[in-house]
Amino acid sequence: MEAITFSPAQVHVFNLVSHIKSAVGLEQLRKQLAAFYAKQIDDEMDQLWENGDWNEEKLQALRGSHFRTPYNK
Repeated sequence: MEAITFSPAQVHVFNLVSHIKSAVGLEQLRKQLAAFYAKQIDDEMDQLWENGDWNEEKLQALRGSHFRTPYNK
């Protein structure tokens, strides 16, 4: 059996979440994590716009596109 190795960040998060004792605390953490990742995405998109790698034309070209995996029944 292969041993699992956790990064220092994973160990830190495990230690922090071990103190959450209620559903309310878990929901607060979930919201904070969602906000953290949303801000990272916003910052990356801002950088793409500033660098010219993303623009209104590319955005409009994606409007109405569907990229779901087709499933055969």
